[in-house]
Amino acid sequence: MRKEIVINVEPNETRIGIREDGDLVELMVERSGDRLSVGDIYKAKVTAVLPGMQAAFLDIGCEKSAFLHVSDMGDEIRDFESIDDRFEGGESSYVPETNKDKDFLIEKMLKKGDEILVQVTKEPIGTKGPRVSSQISLPGRYVVVMPNADLVGVSRKIDDREERQRLKSIVGPLKPEGMGLIVRTAGEGMERKQFQADIKFLTRLWNRQAKKTQKVKAPSLIHKDKEIITRLVRDIFTEDVTAVIVDSKKEYREIVSSLRSFAPELRSRVHLYNEDTPIFDAYEIEKDTEKMLSRIVALKKGGFISIDHTEALVAIDVNTGRYRGARDQEETALKTNLNAAGEVPRQLRLRDLGGIIVIDFIDMELEENRKKVIDVLRSGLRRDRSRTKTLRVSEIGLVEMTRQRVRPSLGQMLSETCPDCGGSGRVLSLQSIETRLERALKRLRGRTKEKRIELYLNPEAAFHMLSESAMRIVRFEKRFKMEIDVKDDPNLRREEFVVRSSRRGEELTHLMQP
Repeated sequence: MRKEIVINVEPNETRIGIREDGDLVELMVERSGDRLSVGDIYKAKVTAVLPGMQAAFLDIGCEKSAFLHVSDMGDEIRDFESIDDRFEGGESSYVPETNKDKDFLIEKMLKKGDEILVQVTKEPIGTKGPRVSSQISLPGRYVVVMPNADLVGVSRKIDDREERQRLKSIVGPLKPEGMGLIVRTAGEGMERKQFQADIKFLTRLWNRQAKKTQKVKAPSLIHKDKEIITRLVRDIFTEDVTAVIVDSKKEYREIVSSLRSFAPELRSRVHLYNEDTPIFDAYEIEKDTEKMLSRIVALKKGGFISIDHTEALVAIDVNTGRYRGARDQEETALKTNLNAAGEVPRQLRLRDLGGIIVIDFIDMELEENRKKVIDVLRSGLRRDRSRTKTLRVSEIGLVEMTRQRVRPSLGQMLSETCPDCGGSGRVLSLQSIETRLERALKRLRGRTKEKRIELYLNPEAAFHMLSESAMRIVRFEKRFKMEIDVKDDPNLRREEFVVRSSRRGEELTHLMQP
């Protein structure tokens, strides 16, 4: 498989597209105004402790309070192998059983006003603030150093038993006293000198941060993780990447320079793009980014999937569309579902959708066909850097799955809620607006003696009222015994209206409310 990383650097925004065999599978965007990110370390102040939730809220100096769950505290690392996944798409998943672990309670560990060192593990999403952990970890190219742990581990993604033992035997003697080490996935096949250089650098980095922690008051930023391109080189640019193409001379030189210290063999794979055609156009990425916000994704041979992102979950619906090529209904459903099962993992990665995901495949009668579909889906998800869990296809064609979410989806980042529909995707019809106005005018008539009013509407609604519904205005005037002067106001949304007294200029809209 040919894997390419294409980097577009603009003054206020950096975009990174990852392509596999020519298809865009991931898009990362970082803007100059963005500050908070996974990996940042803060000295925080506890603002509230909630025993019922076994959690605390912390002030880290950002707009929203940070959330610390008891499962993300403690001197011991409960699920230490997943710490590596924090920088490769996953997070710690240990949740204590309160009845059995009575000493591991949030109210026994923290109180309001305490100061604590925490690290961001999940960025703010929607109305929720960032999630943090007191289990600090500093990632390098090949290892993760944990200052508050005393262990040696290997990433769960390295599944060869002999290789795991070999790596433990190498890094064990290199472990700094009182610190923990985890070998990252990129460390597979590496030798002592690579690990030694990584550990030396990270240990020095932590010592500097520890000194800074003692000098500052909470809330304060102690350590800012690397910029997006540096993180990419550290976390993603491995032997399976065929080429890295970047359109900035400055970033090109920095990438080559950083590779010189830990992966000189990869320097020849970095290329500077200096053509007149924009780099995302040349690699056919721009058109995919524009399609990414669309609700509908076309499949081969006429089928399609629709993707709806709600507060609780992501719903994906599979449809045959125009596809009618198979011999019978079961085969039509199977072929459409197989196409969808191959496309869904790509869309999840591309849009960075996470949380609970429900996929509504087309109903199939045969169990063997359901198995074929789930096998294709799981095969595609294996290439996902974020941790996923997939259940079997239910009898009604539903697949429930989860995908780790550490930041808002790209759709949430690149777009905002529609001010007219409030995110529902629908607005009142013009006929419904007319009926709504009639009810509101009836309330107004019962609450005021005004004989002449000015009715301000959105231009589209005003045009409709004055053209297609002109006679209805006349009926309004006769029914409510008042003269109505309809005017347009481009500042009003489609469903909004404002009413003023023509004689006094006083706004009367509040009198029209239920």
